Amino acid sequence: MLLVVDNGSIYTKKLTDFLTQKNISFEKQSPQLLNLDLLSNYDSFIISGRRKNEKKINEINSKIIIHCIKNNSKLLGICYGAEILALTLGGTIRKIPSLQKGNESIEIIRENSICKNSINVFESHSFEISKLPSILIPLAKSKNCKYEIIQYEKKPIFGTQFHPEMSKDGNDLIESFCLL
Repeated sequence: MLLVVDNGSIYTKKLTDFLTQKNISFEKQSPQLLNLDLLSNYDSFIISGRRKNEKKINEINSKIIIHCIKNNSKLLGICYGAEILALTLGGTIRKIPSLQKGNESIEIIRENSICKNSINVFESHSFEISKLPSILIPLAKSKNCKYEIIQYEKKPIFGTQFHPEMSKDGNDLIESFCLL
């Protein structure tokens, strides 16, 4: 069962509508209401983007990431989800000079199981990963962002700086992730 962790992104409804349309079974939960003792009920997780930075929400999402690493559970971190993945493992993020919002072409730089070709996606972020921990591998980049897609080495744990729920190519990436 897939758990969608809803961190308050304005795009989460597009994600859940897509999952419903594809008949992908999931539950949606906000981090504040999530019982961390029940994480073993799920075999895959999607961590959504967010609207505001809250220490408690960051701690809960980090615990989900650690659970996924320890249990070999699948994880897709979207935007903030990719950033908290990097932060949890010792990376850093930074505020960028201006909001990145709009369509972006992403170049795949390493073979992977969720995305085969260069893709067109939708960006909406004002932070980005600035230092990637060595356990995370960059899979894709764009002219504006060095780490568009990342993966935990040899595990089905991914992060996207963009919002895959907002484009056709991104939806294909989400579907590939769910079918892993």
